[in-house]
Amino acid sequence: MASKKATGTPVVIVESPAKARTISRFLGSSYRIEASIGHIRDLPNDASEVPTALKKEKWAKLGIDVENDFKTLYVVPADKRDHLRKLKSLVKDAPLLYLATDEDREGESISWHLVQELEPKCDTVRLVFHEITKSAIQEALEHTREIDMNLVEAQETRRIVDRLYGYTVSPLLWKKVRPKLSAGRVQSVAVRLIVERERERMRFVPADYWSLEATFVGRHGDETPFAAQLNRLGDERVATGRDFEQETGKLTDKARAAGVSVLGEDAAKALAAELERGTATVADVEQKPYTERPSPPFTTSTLQQAAARKLRYAAQRTMRAAQRLYENGFITYMRTDSTTLSQQAIDAARTLIEREFGKENLPSEPRTYQTKVKNAQEAHEAIRPAGTEFVMPADLPSSMGPDERALYDLVWKRTVACQMKDSKGQRTTMTLAMPTKTHGEARFTATGKTIEFAGFRLAYIEDQDDAEAALADAERVLPALEKGQHAGADALAPSGHTTQPPGRITEAGLIKELEARGIGRPSTYAAIIETIVRRAYVFKKGSALVPTFTAFAVVDLLAGHLGWLVDYQFTAKMEDDLDEISNGRASRIDYLKHFYLGNGQPGLQDRVSGVEEEIDPRKICSIPLGKGDDDEIVEVRVGRYGPFLSWGEKRVSVPDEMPPDEMTLQKAIELLEKGGEGPKVLGQDPETGQNVYVKVGRFGPYFQLGDPVEGSRKKTDKPKMASLLKGMELETVTLDEALATLALPREVGVEVHPEHQDDGPQPILAANGRYGPYLKWGTDTRSIPEGDTPLTVTLEHALKLFAEPKQRGRRAASKPRKELGVNPETETVVKLLDGRYGPYVTDGTTNASLQKDEDPETLTLQRALELLAERAAKGGGKKRKKAAKKTAKKTTAKKAGSKKKAAKKSSK
Repeated sequence: MASKKATGTPVVIVESPAKARTISRFLGSSYRIEASIGHIRDLPNDASEVPTALKKEKWAKLGIDVENDFKTLYVVPADKRDHLRKLKSLVKDAPLLYLATDEDREGESISWHLVQELEPKCDTVRLVFHEITKSAIQEALEHTREIDMNLVEAQETRRIVDRLYGYTVSPLLWKKVRPKLSAGRVQSVAVRLIVERERERMRFVPADYWSLEATFVGRHGDETPFAAQLNRLGDERVATGRDFEQETGKLTDKARAAGVSVLGEDAAKALAAELERGTATVADVEQKPYTERPSPPFTTSTLQQAAARKLRYAAQRTMRAAQRLYENGFITYMRTDSTTLSQQAIDAARTLIEREFGKENLPSEPRTYQTKVKNAQEAHEAIRPAGTEFVMPADLPSSMGPDERALYDLVWKRTVACQMKDSKGQRTTMTLAMPTKTHGEARFTATGKTIEFAGFRLAYIEDQDDAEAALADAERVLPALEKGQHAGADALAPSGHTTQPPGRITEAGLIKELEARGIGRPSTYAAIIETIVRRAYVFKKGSALVPTFTAFAVVDLLAGHLGWLVDYQFTAKMEDDLDEISNGRASRIDYLKHFYLGNGQPGLQDRVSGVEEEIDPRKICSIPLGKGDDDEIVEVRVGRYGPFLSWGEKRVSVPDEMPPDEMTLQKAIELLEKGGEGPKVLGQDPETGQNVYVKVGRFGPYFQLGDPVEGSRKKTDKPKMASLLKGMELETVTLDEALATLALPREVGVEVHPEHQDDGPQPILAANGRYGPYLKWGTDTRSIPEGDTPLTVTLEHALKLFAEPKQRGRRAASKPRKELGVNPETETVVKLLDGRYGPYVTDGTTNASLQKDEDPETLTLQRALELLAERAAKGGGKKRKKAAKKTAKKTTAKKAGSKKKAAKKSSK
């Protein structure tokens, strides 16, 4: 691009305000540093974002002209327009524009879109770095480059493929399953994995077996007690859990062929009684040396897996903490497939190891690791502490919250450990024999482990949180008994066991599975998990991901009629093809034509339209559970408003968050008999003569007055409904309670409000609202505490509640939960408050909500400032007066009316 002489200051554009602040510390006032706040433009979200000139184009809402080489329509969202104007004004007189977005496909794409929108007249260069340190920034300034269009093409192709996939397949789900569902290239495959694991659990048949543990004490000097498990009885090996088939509960063919026998309760207890206080002979002692090697440094996916296992962090929470650490200069870039460390990182680690752990733990040569991930992306480093001297975890500044501190500690330990010596030791297996009366010889096995050289385990142990405690736990020392010597059986403990179904897939497990299959990108896994949870395809139960019945219906439809879309190998092959584009070895247009339009065979468009007629929604949306005693099928059906149970004429909603593997035939019949007998008539309303019902709905039991008018959509023709109040039971509720609940709000009394005396006497009303029972007196409200209800609260109690200060509530002007400090830009106090939709921070000008999984109690000032900056950059969160709001509404309404008139006029 031809440069233009300018006297202004060079401009550096990054993605986030936090990154901008950190870089500004190194570059100072010689540069203007601004954040783009992510992508500045994207494909249109809906028809309202499509420019007027293109609204009549049939492809405009899709944002992709598939008939014109997949030409894209990019729009700047309304909440980014003011910010774009600000960026344009900064760039206008700049002599040089540095695009310092992240060095991956997404970052490259953001830079390209910025150039397209800003249209800078000055020279534009890419500024790339793996860590935000002074030396890294200075080196990047000396080695700028142009935008890599191969990376841009690859990202744009992914975006187009995802849009085509979603906009083509999702409408099919709306028609055949239920509205507002979505399908995605990686999302749908992830859901399939979770559903298939749940189906394995549903097919699982448990098996019972017993084991016998003996506590022995040596009789040759060393009297240290040690445990051993019964392993064989005579010539038969005793069965353990792995010897049973999951789908039958019987021994596997391999176990039967090997002569494995199942120890029952009676036999285990009889054997324990017979052998207790007996003497065992050491039949064999085997010692083998072992070597354990440290794990490679973290990639994105292994960091997410380790944080889930050790810290119990969700993937989004891990990535948010990693982003803050990166943007504040404490770790290298956190979206990477690479396990490579730079020479400066290796030098830093080796210096630290010698200083902190001693030279004896430092290998003679640096350790190197090969990236095993298929189609690993750009040549980034692994995730490690930033800089040439790693900040010690204890020295991380207080501005970093507990999430950042815990994650940094994990990264630091793993990085240091990966450059330390192997751990070495001995594993010992001791076999002890005892004669029995009826089974021949009983053989017990004891295992021991000793660590002769801890090596990397001093810094980091994969499955433990505390390295020192783990080292102690890892050693199981057996007494020094030799073959032929004896030990006494001090105690024998028989234990019953039941085999367990396969564990549900966790977030960490899903990430590992997707990566192993080459599906998707580690940098997107957290967003995929968040999407399938938000779309109600899965819900979380502890750390496990549990599929909903809606997920079952969607997977059945896709696997049964569009199997290639959720085929694991096909999806991985798509990833390969997209990587070929990023490497410049394949054409974006050719690939898109093949994917969507087909090339000698049907593409996505024709395949989806071709199966629409053959899909039977009733069949797809039914999950049979078995037959009832009347030989009628009992099944879960996915309806327009959610899943429900069906058995003949009986219907009942499936309880929210009911795991599918727990919905057995017995459980389904129990729910149907309890709530599926149809509505229970409590009696008639004396005023209208209409029936009063108690029913069970999706959100629990409720009262209903009268019946709906068939075919009518008028609100007045819908029956009145009210949820049962706390303390009411479905089986015992009375007609009087139903009528009183349906009649709410109830007038408790009429009094003059002490703060609104000019308004005169006003009624005090008791009602049941979305957030529970409450009282209303004019515009003043109070929650009704537990122990009272809207039907029982007295005037005396109501006046007492109103006399007390209003508790923090969704509309209460609450006191700050805490003051976090002063915003250096506005010089106002930043406060944490409780709001209608949860906790939020404010500096008096801008409000910003906390993320779902952020703990308000551990929120730092720095994190609050990041939230406020992001919110302000989006153009939202400004505190406004009510009057201004009304005016804005009127103005919007006038503009909308004018547009409608203009549209009518032009159509004429």
